[in-house]
Amino acid sequence: MTDLAPIVFFVYNRPKHTETVLNALKKNTLAKDSLLYVFSDAAKKEKDFENVNRVREIINKIDGFKEVVVTEAKTNIGCADSIISGITKVINEHGKAIIVEDDILTAPNFLEFMNEALYKYENDKRIFSISGYNVPMQIPENWNSTVFLTYRYSSWGWATWIDRWSEADWDVPGWQEIFTDKTKNKLFRRGGDDLPYILRAQMNGTIDAWDIRWYYSHYSKNRFTVFPAYSFVENIGFDGSGIHCGKAGKAPNKPVIAQNGEKIVLPDALEFDEEMNKLFVSRYKYTFKDKLRRFLKELLHYKINN
Repeated sequence: MTDLAPIVFFVYNRPKHTETVLNALKKNTLAKDSLLYVFSDAAKKEKDFENVNRVREIINKIDGFKEVVVTEAKTNIGCADSIISGITKVINEHGKAIIVEDDILTAPNFLEFMNEALYKYENDKRIFSISGYNVPMQIPENWNSTVFLTYRYSSWGWATWIDRWSEADWDVPGWQEIFTDKTKNKLFRRGGDDLPYILRAQMNGTIDAWDIRWYYSHYSKNRFTVFPAYSFVENIGFDGSGIHCGKAGKAPNKPVIAQNGEKIVLPDALEFDEEMNKLFVSRYKYTFKDKLRRFLKELLHYKINN
């Protein structure tokens, strides 16, 4: 495979995470043949200046890739806008892209999987994106493929094509209907019970997220994401250092395929499997307590900001 997708790597103020993620990415079998674009946002607060500068020292010494192109923002763009603009710039030039953030540890065959999936499913317009992550789930013994289809999207190491990316509407028109129309709410929750809460938090300004808006495009166009049966990535950002992950210790998502050395098997035609989707979505089921906790969190934010 000669037409490899470029890697788009986003960094901010976490030098240790950046170095760890880069070292893992360099160990990928296709790293030396891949273009790497690095986008570094500028410090938002004075306390971030030192770490942003340390990160920039690291990214300006990167080797192990075919070519490295570093873009350093002069002023703070913000997490969501930085990622959207960076992906748009690269994907407009190359037609496809593999996206990694500074807390995503990749398996050595992550790039191989991503490139093979991008090539295999480019003409299947039902598919909007490729995920390198999967939740810990019990895969049926008779499942003989590396991948399956689901409605959810994951930003923990992923890829897409220009024609899909260009369909996104970042203003999320009609998002309020998710909360007034039961049918639309049910459809939106096909990817998980948490998604409406994340969408409302984004649209109300509680969080600065781009990925829930990208998922909204999946939902509104009735498109799928290709997920691997076993994860090719591990999120190392659950230490309180990131914006959205919080402080919950290590995420339980080791890159199992890389450890087991299993062969990547991608069917020519992918069919949606209801049982696999149920197993997947069950990891995102909300109990009454979960829903109450989300409601109280949103209420508290509203009172603080009004």
